[in-house]
Amino acid sequence: MERRSCRVRRACTLALLLLSVCPLGARANWMWLGLSTAGVQEKSGCANLPFSPKQKDLCRKKLFLLPSIQDGARLALSECQSQFKHERWNCSINDQPSLFGHELTSGTKETAFIYAVMAAGLVHAVTRSCSQGNMTECGCDARLKGTASVAEGWHWGGCSDHIQYGTWFSRKFMDTTSKNMSLLPKGYTLLTMNQHNSEAGRQAIERTMSTDCRCHGVSGSCAVKTCWRTMAPFGRVGMYLKERYERSVHVLDRFKKKWKRRERDVTVDKHKLVYMNKSPNYCLEDQHLGVAGTRGRRCNRSSHGPDGCNLLCCGRGYNTHVVRNVERCECKFVWCCYVRCRRCESMNDMHTCK
Repeated sequence: MERRSCRVRRACTLALLLLSVCPLGARANWMWLGLSTAGVQEKSGCANLPFSPKQKDLCRKKLFLLPSIQDGARLALSECQSQFKHERWNCSINDQPSLFGHELTSGTKETAFIYAVMAAGLVHAVTRSCSQGNMTECGCDARLKGTASVAEGWHWGGCSDHIQYGTWFSRKFMDTTSKNMSLLPKGYTLLTMNQHNSEAGRQAIERTMSTDCRCHGVSGSCAVKTCWRTMAPFGRVGMYLKERYERSVHVLDRFKKKWKRRERDVTVDKHKLVYMNKSPNYCLEDQHLGVAGTRGRRCNRSSHGPDGCNLLCCGRGYNTHVVRNVERCECKFVWCCYVRCRRCESMNDMHTCK
């Protein structure tokens, strides 16, 4: 009872803190939780959080999941910025209510990745909390426990990650409809596109899971192995989704006025990301669209990849600055008991886009 009370107090703490982080009086969304941090314990509720009415209702029913929702948003936002840190679009955020600005509603490949990684982050965070025993509604996945492969000398045991509960909650929290949007006869809408990509993000958690085993036997032999299913580190999930982003499928906009005769609606499986509109080049700042541009971004002069000055600076050229770095070096342990280091200075070139 006391443990559950602590979880509720923590959830209330997060709710109060988010009021000071999220834009008030605006149509914000739950992704803002990725910017929040833990604060002083105070009682609050779900009413003023940046949730839709459906999400607020779910929040009130399952207040103990609020810390996991926040962890999932933070995990996804961090991974998005990590995967795109060398690209023209670097998963930048702004102070608009939608957090990602125009990218959240543009129907581009970037929109697809945002929804996929946010859904995956939510599954990952909720599932991790289940496996750690932090919630009474879920725990380890015991469906395989007790079964075995006698011929191969191993059996299922341990604590397999219960992604079914996390996947269920992610759908319930993010999707506006329970209908299957994987196959659409007459094109996509922004809503159905986002829902498809969210589901692809959830599937990424399952497709990147691995089987871990531990040996048992006399004198360290591996006579018998106990195995369990575990989620991949979220960085690996992010890499998987980045590959899907690069191979995303263009689909038709249901509300497009005219379709060309050669354009045909395609059937896309649930593991692929889809987009409706071509991405801007992200080279120049556009405050209306919330595009930051690449002016002032640091680039690598010797790279031929996306972080190279030629590509990142969009052919505008780059400035070279000489930067003085000071660091400790040649450290030695002196008996007893401290470490003595030299103070080393170096001059390095830094290149930034014009």
